[in-house]
Amino acid sequence: MLALVSAFLAVSCATKAPEQETAVPGTDEPPTAPASHTPAASVAVQTMAAREFPPVTGPPGRLVLLPVPRMVKQTGTVHAIPGGGPQMRLDGALAGTRVREELLAALEGVRAAGPTAGGGPVVSVAVDPAAMPHPQGYVLDVGADGISIVAHDAPGAFYAVMTLRQVARQYAGLGRLPGLHAEDWPDFPHRGVMLDVARCKVPEMATLYRLVDLLAEWKCNELQLYTEHTFAYRGHHTVWEDASPMTPVQARALDAYCRDRFIELVPNQNSFGHMGRWLQKPAYAHLAETPGGGDLCPVDPGSIALLESMYAHLLPNFSSGQFNVGCDETWSLGKGRSKEACEERGVGRVYFEFLMKIRGLCREHGKRMQFWGDIIMQHPELIPEIPDDVIAMEWGYEAAHPFKEHGEKFAASGIPFYVVPGTSTWNSLVGRTDNAMANLLNAAENGLANGAVGYLITDWGDGGHWQFQPASYLGFAYGAAVSWALDANRGLDVPEAVDVHAFEDRAGVMGKLAHDLGNAYQVSGYIPGNSSVFYALLAHKVEGMTPRELRAEDLERTIAYIDKVMARLPEQNMRCTDAALVAEEFAWSAALMKFACRLGIARIGNSRKGTSELGPEAKAALSAELRPLIPAYRQLWLSRNRGGGLKESAGHFEALLEKLTVSGN
Repeated sequence: MLALVSAFLAVSCATKAPEQETAVPGTDEPPTAPASHTPAASVAVQTMAAREFPPVTGPPGRLVLLPVPRMVKQTGTVHAIPGGGPQMRLDGALAGTRVREELLAALEGVRAAGPTAGGGPVVSVAVDPAAMPHPQGYVLDVGADGISIVAHDAPGAFYAVMTLRQVARQYAGLGRLPGLHAEDWPDFPHRGVMLDVARCKVPEMATLYRLVDLLAEWKCNELQLYTEHTFAYRGHHTVWEDASPMTPVQARALDAYCRDRFIELVPNQNSFGHMGRWLQKPAYAHLAETPGGGDLCPVDPGSIALLESMYAHLLPNFSSGQFNVGCDETWSLGKGRSKEACEERGVGRVYFEFLMKIRGLCREHGKRMQFWGDIIMQHPELIPEIPDDVIAMEWGYEAAHPFKEHGEKFAASGIPFYVVPGTSTWNSLVGRTDNAMANLLNAAENGLANGAVGYLITDWGDGGHWQFQPASYLGFAYGAAVSWALDANRGLDVPEAVDVHAFEDRAGVMGKLAHDLGNAYQVSGYIPGNSSVFYALLAHKVEGMTPRELRAEDLERTIAYIDKVMARLPEQNMRCTDAALVAEEFAWSAALMKFACRLGIARIGNSRKGTSELGPEAKAALSAELRPLIPAYRQLWLSRNRGGGLKESAGHFEALLEKLTVSGN
């Protein structure tokens, strides 16, 4: 593993730094990246239809599907795929959709190399709600005489093709498909992912398109980009000017790309708490509940006026009829300018009144409001007052989060709600695998039991957004699976599914490696909530936190575990388009995890004092280990993401390095 990191560092240091971005003259649009930094569209935007699918197979005789259909059986027959073009009968209801294009791509990948005799396969795709009564559902038959799809609607036909695509991936180049019969439809009507683009990391468009392709294949139909300040709001450029934000043009392009793949791009803008990026600016500081705080003051008319200005520029770029306005974690409410109102009417009531004003703005734009449900859950007497055109988002990220109890309260009042678990990758570097799997399953079980209308997998970026996107694939995959068909996917072999349908690893190594590395957080025995031992050692105000219960031998054992897991990395045989980058990302993350452990060992050996109080030998060894990781981090970041936020994210490592630098070195 260290050899791989060293090789990558050598390449990184020799790589030319990206050119400076140039501003768009005379507009509020943020800078555009030069061509040398942003890949050409023909390279960056690889649609599913354009991708090659090398033969990646699971165990012989068994199909690996993600999600597993609620009912699927192999019939024992074989359907040959001759060289001619398919004879396709497509329902007129599917005109203008990608169904035909995706079908052709799937079948093209199966054809055997070289010339073959005979015409193409017979393919029939029909939309018939009477034959398949479940929305988004389908029946797929592959037999000796052809391929038949009967769907409830256009999304159902698309999902049938995605199932066929996954079968085809495992029979690539063989000239045949296995006979099978599948009947399938979703448990939750809304199934999606929320990606945090506010905490430092705004992905490049190519990264977003790639993620959309994965999620569409895994039958997700909703995407949200969590935003605080990373949208290029007209007239508010001082807030986002250094953040490389999404522009209106980019939002519309992503909206169209999602819509073509039956994914609803739901706008997301926090609108009450978590407004610190705005309120720290002089032009907006007067709207804060408390000086220097991150919450808007709900009794200041200027707060709603600001939101009205923001929504007017944001919402026209989205075709979705929904809008997530956030409003979580309003910790300072009632402690500042709204104190008198809260004492008079109650904190919950003041919160609710402001929430209803925001709802009014949403309705003016024809949007149905979603909001985070944590604050209203602290005032359950107000839940029955929530209008039924509002959707509560019941979130929680630990394995034992009370989805059952909270879901019952929303259900009892007839309030539509989503369950919102997470990938557990933030504050962890590579995830907390066991916690994530339990959290995702808990949400699916109790959301389904209490009639939740949606299931949203969150992928946050707290603490500098140090994790790389592939660390989240396990959580995305399992959440997509259990939200589609819980009973069929409860025991899904997630590493295997991710190997076949994300990493495309012929060796079957990378999924298990990601899974096991994500469990390194448990080895030391110190398991903080919503975080990991690695963040505790790295990120506590630079000087570091060394918990009393943490012993040096626990950290030595963690290093040995990481080495054992990463020893399998050279065995991987990934064929995904970003295979080399994925390997580098995991290698870098493992190197930083080991550095965190050694930093903790040094502090424990120095009476648990802060980093700056370590002796010169310890500092020299640790700084030599950390120093090359920082430029490597920058290069890896820019491989998938925009430059805005990188300075802040990498700045913590640089501050830590400064603490470790011995005078004269």
